[in-house]
Amino acid sequence: MTIKIPRKDFRGLSRRRFLSTAAATGFGAIAMPYLSRAADRPQITHGVQSGDVGADGGVVWSRADRPAQMMVEVATTESFANARALPPIAALPESDFTAKMLVENLPAGQDIFYRVRFRDLSHTDVVSEPVVGRFRTAPADRRDVSFVWGGDVAGQGWGINPDDGGMVTYAAMHKHKPDFLLHSGDTIYADGVIQSEVKLADGKIWKNITIPEKAKVAETLDEYRAAHKYNFLDNNVRAFNAEVPIFVQWDDHEVTNNWSISKQLPDTYKVRDITLLAARASRAFHEMYPMRESIVEPGRVYRTLNYGPHLDVFMLDERSYRGGNGPNLQTTYGPDAYFIGPDQLAWLKRALLNSRATWKVIASDMPLSLLVYDDAAAKKGSEAFAQGDGPPCGRELEIADVLRFIKTAGITNTVWLTADVHYAAAHYYNPDKAQFQDFEPFWEFVSGPFHAGTFGPNELDNTFGPEVKFVKAPGADKQNLPPSDGMQFFGHVQIEGKTGRMTVTLRDRANVALWSTTLDPKLG
Repeated sequence: MTIKIPRKDFRGLSRRRFLSTAAATGFGAIAMPYLSRAADRPQITHGVQSGDVGADGGVVWSRADRPAQMMVEVATTESFANARALPPIAALPESDFTAKMLVENLPAGQDIFYRVRFRDLSHTDVVSEPVVGRFRTAPADRRDVSFVWGGDVAGQGWGINPDDGGMVTYAAMHKHKPDFLLHSGDTIYADGVIQSEVKLADGKIWKNITIPEKAKVAETLDEYRAAHKYNFLDNNVRAFNAEVPIFVQWDDHEVTNNWSISKQLPDTYKVRDITLLAARASRAFHEMYPMRESIVEPGRVYRTLNYGPHLDVFMLDERSYRGGNGPNLQTTYGPDAYFIGPDQLAWLKRALLNSRATWKVIASDMPLSLLVYDDAAAKKGSEAFAQGDGPPCGRELEIADVLRFIKTAGITNTVWLTADVHYAAAHYYNPDKAQFQDFEPFWEFVSGPFHAGTFGPNELDNTFGPEVKFVKAPGADKQNLPPSDGMQFFGHVQIEGKTGRMTVTLRDRANVALWSTTLDPKLG
């Protein structure tokens, strides 16, 4: 549901005008009655989140424990002086008691504080305790911008272990006070069982918090929902979510490992229809994150997020439109070679062409030139773009098309950010060393996992001339390392407001800077 605040023209809205508008429109702090026993009130079960923040607002999300109305107040001060109360929206069983509100017409470049309560639908005088969150709207001027990115949460059976500090990477990212998190997918492992204990290689025991739904692979809508809610049980995640907006996309594990239309499900699944599982997974995904829903195509994942004069982020969906995970060695483009698909490809070109931001960040949940096999043991079938050394074929045809377009159209300062492979890397794409050479040089940075098994490094495909400038991975003899081994990674991007220079740093969960580079923007 979209909540619009009455206005005439709020472009360039200042904090003072924001507060005076609150008074003029009669929006003020809500005086809420409370019952004496907390158990009698609705509960906010999994904290609060914000997401898809732009210059004029963002989305606020929360979840209740019963049918209720979500009531949100927004203010420009932590004291909530002159707060505005927004019209309430329903949280019903049909959405698993989740609710998200698009709050618009906020001042640009402003810290926004929001307060969420739920009012019992059956007893409207019964209201929950409040939970407070915050976000900063995108700037209208050229101020500094900072964000973090990566993916892969609660994978390979490594769940929330309080003895290890929980999902520690979120605490490390939180220290940077980023403007937002770009989550590159694998937000959950719907196909991954969480056992109460896992024996480590050194004989120690990893102890997970468990819930009944994570004792099996997710097949029902409620099981997919539960996988997302499991991650929100972590204290580090909830604290992070309350203060850092999320720009989220999905990858394979939101449904099942390496899913495509050709997926043959293992015997652990009673539901054999991959499209039915994907539909249930998609609904749970959209319920659980604060995304701005597409009016034209509800449930769409790919979108452009504008974050001020220096930054546009182009979020790709590399799952919904792909063909089967077969050999993909076609030399002509057709349905079997689709990865993002022709409609999304056309959208990406238009969006890049129309962008006036200094930096164009392409958020690709899968890397461009790392070989990811559909059947890793047999090294058969393709799961990602890369098809092996040589000229472009199969899914690589889409990348060749995009790179040629970027060069021909004179689009500058493109950077690709990705995850998926569970290690950290920096790749510089050099046309002089490529099989396909009709493109301008660019960088791709890989990060993750946030909290999952560590793998890699993967084989590299020479089609687009990638040069490995940095890699941190366990090596072939040490795979699926637990989070306690410390090889959990995230990326941190800082854009300097005055110069537009971009610094990309790859860090581990202890917040140690492993590698960094600074890129000067091309002006033109």
